[in-house]
Amino acid sequence: MKRLKGYRFKYVIFFVFVGIISFVGCENNGEKSDYKSKESKEVTIKFLSNLPERTSGQGKLEQLLIDRYMEENPNVKVEVEAYQDEPYKQRFKAYAICNELPDIFFIWGQPSFFNPVMQGGYASELNLDYFYKNNFSEDSLKGFKMNDKLYGIPKSTDYMVLYCNKDVFSRLNLKIPSNYEELIDSCKKLRSSGINPIAMNMKDKWPMALLYQELVLMEGNNQALIYKAINGDIKFSGNETLKKAAEDLQELLEVNGDINLSTSEDYNLSMNLFTQEKAAMYYMGSWELGMYNNPALSDRFKKNITAIKFPQKNDNDEKGLIAWNGGGYAISAKSTVKDEAMKLLEYMMRADNWPKNGLEMGLIVPAQRYQGELDFKESPLQKELAKILSNSTSISGTSWHDSMTPDFKTVSEELSYELAAGIISPDNFLSQMDQEVTKEKINK
Repeated sequence: MKRLKGYRFKYVIFFVFVGIISFVGCENNGEKSDYKSKESKEVTIKFLSNLPERTSGQGKLEQLLIDRYMEENPNVKVEVEAYQDEPYKQRFKAYAICNELPDIFFIWGQPSFFNPVMQGGYASELNLDYFYKNNFSEDSLKGFKMNDKLYGIPKSTDYMVLYCNKDVFSRLNLKIPSNYEELIDSCKKLRSSGINPIAMNMKDKWPMALLYQELVLMEGNNQALIYKAINGDIKFSGNETLKKAAEDLQELLEVNGDINLSTSEDYNLSMNLFTQEKAAMYYMGSWELGMYNNPALSDRFKKNITAIKFPQKNDNDEKGLIAWNGGGYAISAKSTVKDEAMKLLEYMMRADNWPKNGLEMGLIVPAQRYQGELDFKESPLQKELAKILSNSTSISGTSWHDSMTPDFKTVSEELSYELAAGIISPDNFLSQMDQEVTKEKINK
């Protein structure tokens, strides 16, 4: 599947990751703000997005709501720059350095990214009561607040899963792995048959940090353990669970295939390997739900997609989930069309807009609770993702590598990548992580 790297639209697009709370069961279906523009003169809103794909996935939903808003407000003209995540980060930095951020911009609602944005005064305060009334919970907004003020709004519940192609497994007389031992065995058999076992976007590094956290949870049955380590309450070095997880990561990458190929996999390549049925599995987030309704993908592929929680060891019934309130949007504190930008954001995130349409189109796992009527048939992939979330017994919250400063994020992701690639040993990884924790304490 070909993906565009970056381009401009004359639309405003919102990508708002919503939180970890269930998306049904609330009595209130949303308060409607006065989103109609009262201005007769033309208004131009500039928007910076990380979703360049507009015909499928969450970009399709965003485009639908943007088009509706512009039809109802013909004096509003919107312009969008859209890039994939890594190019987006570079573009965002360029705008921030010049203090010229667009009127609306995408943000990741984690301390490593959004705290400096809030602390630097780059984002405008949002109407907290409005979003409460539109079914956002306190937990879902946590990463987007500072000093009890709201500066960003999240969009979807994000959690890591293992997507599987049932047909690939069936052709080789293999079953979908139900535990970690079976996962390792499946990887070996798939590889010997010439099939890439797991596509996993290793090149962007952050998936390796998440996979390490997944393995820590598997080995220790304790969501809090890795957070105790990054807070300095315990050492990485000398902790048997943290070391075993590091060894597991290297083992998994070794059985997964040629490490040189794996380290070259970025988002586009790993996605294409899976969607073109050249990889049996794909380690990625719930935000890829839209694969099922992507018109560019074959019907054969789509009917064979399923999703499972990352397999646990055979003697482990841990049902904790690596899940968090990921990305969202903020409004520039320097925007000259701030009121219009606010109206658009509030329109987009109304309970009868974003979650309702997203569910009906099979594109998102929202956190806004919605109890109105829905006109749709739930896809098999939607059912599987909803089951994984509803069966979880604990939620990680902000992932470990995103819980501290930007420098800590960069180093922890680099070390996770080097560990996975076999560049450094598990002991070296653990000792270097302890050094980074010490640096964080000194620089506080």
